[in-house]
Amino acid sequence: MLPEHAELILQKLGADDLVLDVGAWASPFNRAQWVIDSQPYDTRGFYGSFGGPRSQGGDREWFTPATWVQRDICAHHPWPFDDRQFDFVICSHTLEDIRDPLWVCSEILRVGKRGYIEVPSRAWETTLGQERPRMAGLSHHRWLIDIAANHIEFIPKWHMIHTSRRVHLPARFAAPPTQWLWWHDRFTFAEREIHGLGAQEAELERLIETTAPCPAWRRRGEAAAAGLKSVPRRVLRRLRAGPSNR
Repeated sequence: MLPEHAELILQKLGADDLVLDVGAWASPFNRAQWVIDSQPYDTRGFYGSFGGPRSQGGDREWFTPATWVQRDICAHHPWPFDDRQFDFVICSHTLEDIRDPLWVCSEILRVGKRGYIEVPSRAWETTLGQERPRMAGLSHHRWLIDIAANHIEFIPKWHMIHTSRRVHLPARFAAPPTQWLWWHDRFTFAEREIHGLGAQEAELERLIETTAPCPAWRRRGEAAAAGLKSVPRRVLRRLRAGPSNR
């Protein structure tokens, strides 16, 4: 979570506010009295293993082993909390990782009155070199996410995003790393379904064209390379077809 937003959350909370942190294992928000995550309490603070913040939200842990709920947050069973039980719900850098962020959003709304959500920016997740030189974003992220106004939209992170400059941003691109939503009472969310290879490619390319268009020389080079790669395949198909079909 952005450090300045962690501090702002602490300022927003009253002394008696009940706080839940969803998916908090890697860097728990210490002010939360409750945590729900698939990983165990004893292994919390994974970010600290590579120099990240082991925890945020103050120096003292308000949660305990008894209030650390270990379970699959995407399992389609209500979380073990009452409706609107929590005054504030935090979900930071979790939705992009999980198989069913729509279910998690629905449960956040059920159990919480207000809260804070943070995810990678769409541009950051589309930029090469964040983890590996020829890969866009992080390998374990499943979704491209857009936040606008009070709405969160999820698009699958199709594997084609790694293949062409037309659909990803170059490693040198300075993408803003995060986006966020402060919500009160409710927010809306949806998966945008896009069917067909051409339509999916066009959606990825739309962001590139509005952010850092692919140079014409790069397009020509990719087209030429694709043509050369297709020659052996065409020859192999003809050989397999046999003399009578040539």
